[in-house]
Amino acid sequence: MTQFIELSQYTLIRVEGDDAESYLQGQLTADVTALAAGDSTFTAHCDPKGKMSAVFRLIRLSEKRFYALIRTCLLPAALDQLKKYAVFSKVAFTQEEAEPVGIIGETELPVQAKFNNRAILINPQSAVAFNADSALWDLADIQQGYPILTEQSQFEFIPQALNLQAIEQAVSFHKGCYIGQETVARAKYRGANKRAMYVFKAATDSIPECGGEIEMQLESGWRKTGTILYALHADGELWLQVVLNRFEDNPAFRLAKNQLPLELQPLPYDLDA
Repeated sequence: MTQFIELSQYTLIRVEGDDAESYLQGQLTADVTALAAGDSTFTAHCDPKGKMSAVFRLIRLSEKRFYALIRTCLLPAALDQLKKYAVFSKVAFTQEEAEPVGIIGETELPVQAKFNNRAILINPQSAVAFNADSALWDLADIQQGYPILTEQSQFEFIPQALNLQAIEQAVSFHKGCYIGQETVARAKYRGANKRAMYVFKAATDSIPECGGEIEMQLESGWRKTGTILYALHADGELWLQVVLNRFEDNPAFRLAKNQLPLELQPLPYDLDA
């Protein structure tokens, strides 16, 4: 059954103007010029040190009009960073009042973005009967390997630490300059990044705090490691996104608080792609 979800955890930002494309091209990790009208991509905005202020879905509506679907908890800091230099360009940023609709499954509605059996519907022409909780959208993000950035992790990670190099067209290594590009390029070509985001699940009702640690088994015992990016409880299971130093073997992991074992989940993409 197709699920219709009110994305109350997101804010829709309209970006428009004669310079909208060129401005976003100089700000985001994705190649905005390669995005055709009606297409979308996951992308990020970084500070000059390459640390991300936001990750979001960029939707291109037309030559001069875009939508950015940003988690509300990242605002206003993310929007302030994104439009910091907009005064020098013909571009305007407007926060839409209407909440976007997320769709999981097949639909005949005129949606604005489609990806991984999901879709985004903006300003529906008729009332939508919501039949699923917003947490289900977050669970789909986790299972499909999309990092969920919160205010606790804002300005903490470079794109590659959250796997953006492997997600859609989120990072372009061939476009021109953008904010934070030097750090992102160095992480790719000089191996400056050693971290990646991993997904775990466990059978527990408890939810650890974002920003906390998990434990990894070593020969000498257990050691705290990593940073919990996001935690979600769904259908009796805990799902975690955790940023860790990359590993090639298969070490055991557990929650630090109650020592419950964590089951590593496969990622739907190649980290080295």
